[in-house]
Amino acid sequence: MTLEIRLRDEATEDLAEAASWYEHQLSGLGHTFLDTALAFLESIPDNPLQYPLVHKEIRRALLPRFPFGIYYSIEDNFILVYGVMHASRNPRRWQDRT
Repeated sequence: MTLEIRLRDEATEDLAEAASWYEHQLSGLGHTFLDTALAFLESIPDNPLQYPLVHKEIRRALLPRFPFGIYYSIEDNFILVYGVMHASRNPRRWQDRT
């Protein structure tokens, strides 16, 4: 059974903010970021245990091409995404969401 991905509101906001920032840097790059992030999110349920634990039960999957991590936990019947954050961000920012 494939697990459903659920994003907390903060994770959705993270994606929108990052896409907006990239789009302002170069036209079309924001869309590329979103496409990459969403495709990667969809791949996590295929093997959710492959990414390392980084805090309690939270795992981090690093995006290809972009310096962002997807922070998630595996719940009973779904995957909960806490945040999508730049690798240089203070970990406290996503840890406070757990």
